[in-house]
Amino acid sequence: MTKALITGITGSGASYLAEHLLDVGVEVHGIARWHSTSVPRNIAHIKDKITVHECDLNDLSNTIRVLRTVKPDYIFHLAAHANVRVCFDTPIAVLQNNINITINLFEALRILALDPVVQFCGTSEVYGIVAQEDTPITEEQKLDPVNIYAVSKLTQEKIASSYFHAYGMKVVITRMFAYLNPRREDIFSSAFAKKVVEVEKGKRNVVTHGNLNSVRTLIDVRDAMESYWVASQKCDYGVPYNIGGHTIISVGNFLQLLKEQASCDIPSEVDPSLLRPVDVTLQVPDVTLFTDKTGWKPKKSFEDSVEFLLNHYRNIV
Repeated sequence: MTKALITGITGSGASYLAEHLLDVGVEVHGIARWHSTSVPRNIAHIKDKITVHECDLNDLSNTIRVLRTVKPDYIFHLAAHANVRVCFDTPIAVLQNNINITINLFEALRILALDPVVQFCGTSEVYGIVAQEDTPITEEQKLDPVNIYAVSKLTQEKIASSYFHAYGMKVVITRMFAYLNPRREDIFSSAFAKKVVEVEKGKRNVVTHGNLNSVRTLIDVRDAMESYWVASQKCDYGVPYNIGGHTIISVGNFLQLLKEQASCDIPSEVDPSLLRPVDVTLQVPDVTLFTDKTGWKPKKSFEDSVEFLLNHYRNIV
């Protein structure tokens, strides 16, 4: 059976990826660490179908032992400190963690002479602030990260690329744009949905928010994770690919959409603590390269994704 290893498997996106890999008949292993910022409940419903290995990728010896045990055919590298707002408060921790865990992963593979396909799951944040005339954003757009999280992700990507060029490792590079992810509460869409449901249920009085003017192109997390599997099968090594949805919407209009679907009036107000010192305000991708290479397109409608998001929080709040 094909064997895959997911780093950061208890993370929100990674848990959906684990579900998809199980659906397509892949043996799923995952790496998690006892002090992870993600939550074990994300994989509680599939814990008997997967194998989770205790491993801190900051520890090279620990990483080597796990890779020697699993010997995966595919590695999906999702592990990272990924909260953009928090990176302004803990920049050194974010930078050190994200860089170290990536260099350790690739160096461990080189030491062990293992040859899996490594899917590096990058981010559109590496493009930074893009002018209107430069959208939709192609892979040729200048890389100009404006926050430490994005700097760390670009460094991760360059590490992955260097191991492809220097050692011929089978590295697939993707840059994912924004997606709707019910299991991740620190992104605007989930934070809004959770707060709207809390107002519906009388647990809060107002929905607080940061900058509402940013524009995003949204994709369903289930589609996003399926696209990673497709990328690992069909994409050329060492070439970056944009992945994203087709629904373009401002953060403010997304909040308004949730308000309209609520069962009561939803007051909202800005919370200064949610504003970032600098914000990436326009993320609209050109996904032609990925579509032409793989033939893949998102399957979930925007309406289905929003309903999926709201129902998740209506079930748990």
